[in-house]
Order: sequence, then structure tokens, then C-alpha cells
Amino acid sequence: MLFSPIRSNYKKRNGIPTPMPRMEIPNDILLGAARDAIREGNTATIAVKGWSMRPFLEHQRDKVLLDNPQGAKVGDAVLAEILPGNYVLHRIINIIPHLTDDIFDEITLMGDGNIRGTEQCLRKDICGIVTHYVRPNRTIPANDPKLVRRIRLWRKLLPIRRYLLFIYKSII
Repeated sequence: MLFSPIRSNYKKRNGIPTPMPRMEIPNDILLGAARDAIREGNTATIAVKGWSMRPFLEHQRDKVLLDNPQGAKVGDAVLAEILPGNYVLHRIINIIPHLTDDIFDEITLMGDGNIRGTEQCLRKDICGIVTHYVRPNRTIPANDPKLVRRIRLWRKLLPIRRYLLFIYKSII
């Protein structure tokens, strides 16, 4: 999944609001900075770019608040560096524990909007865990019981997800 900052400010010209030019920062720079900020004990808010987390996150509409990935578990959405400079924001679908050190646990990721295809990484490659979903009119905590139930149901609907996504895309 790709990310970029969203500029929603409007500049007034002759009293008429016009959109400001959009400035995008390459993912490896932006998300590398977010990873470093989280490691230093801060949080990071990034805008979502891409459709792989539909229907829970929408391209260029939503943002996510990321925090320290300590204790990430199956079902959590995380920002992970799957290759050097290549980041994804996907959900953990499986964890294979390592025998001696938990930073080498094997993590399997998959986007909510994907019907097949997964990514693999180690626990040490997880840069941040989503704590809040930021929509234009509200912020939803990631541990909201209603949201958690919908995510669990969505994961169980994987065999028919293709059809549900088709209907969702035609409605939106």
C-alpha cells in the first residue's frame, strides 16, 4: 500500500477557494521518517494511498495513527517494511513464533482489499501498529469492539470477498 501526505487546504483567489497543488513525498523517505519517529517513542499519522485495505481504509480519504508495534497480534493492521524501502500497511493474518527470539517471528500480512497474495516479514520489520483510523469526520480507535467484529467477519468472508468488493466498488 502506498502513502502520501494529503493537502486539503484551499487557497483563496479572488474570494474563490481553489485547491493548492499537491505535494507528494516518496514512500521510502516519508515512511522511513515515520518508522524512525515511532522508534524514538513518538506516534506518526500518515495518509493512506492505495486500495488494498478497502473497505476499512479508502484511498486518499483516510489516515492512520501509528504507534510502537510492541505486542502486535493477528488481526492488527501494521506498517511493515517487506523489502528495504518497500512498505505496506496490511493486516496480520498469521504469526509463526521463533523458538529463541520473538523479534524473528515470521509474520504473514494481507490487505483487506486483496483476494489473494500475501507478504512475509519478520516481527523486527514491523514499523508501527495502527491505533486509530482517522476519517474526514471522525476518528475510530483500532480496538473499537464494533470495528473488531467487522474485521473478524471480513476475514472469514475471504472466499467470497471478490464479489463483496465488486459490489462495494460499484456503490462507492
